[in-house]
Amino acid sequence: MYAIIETGGKQIKVEAGQEIYVEKLGVEADEVVTFDKVLFVGGENVKVGAPFVEGATVTAKAVKEGRQKKIVVFKLKAKKNYRRKQGHRQPYTKLVVESINA
Repeated sequence: MYAIIETGGKQIKVEAGQEIYVEKLGVEADEVVTFDKVLFVGGENVKVGAPFVEGATVTAKAVKEGRQKKIVVFKLKAKKNYRRKQGHRQPYTKLVVESINA
């Protein structure tokens, strides 16, 4: 069984036992998070939401919060001596999906 959930403005396909990385949620480690914005539930009984499936939830356990690898944002305008270098590290929350309740 799998589900498609919405979190952080993104849609993520999840299955029980899967590790996922989502936008930072601000939760402590070993805390249980419940997602109620379930768009689709697949498997033997398929349920499609309009826009969300009624009564369906996905529970996950927070493992840790961290920051991804640094990316370099470099701006350049040719022949104008304009250069700007900036770094960015996106914060995330690592979750382990425990169950899909549909």
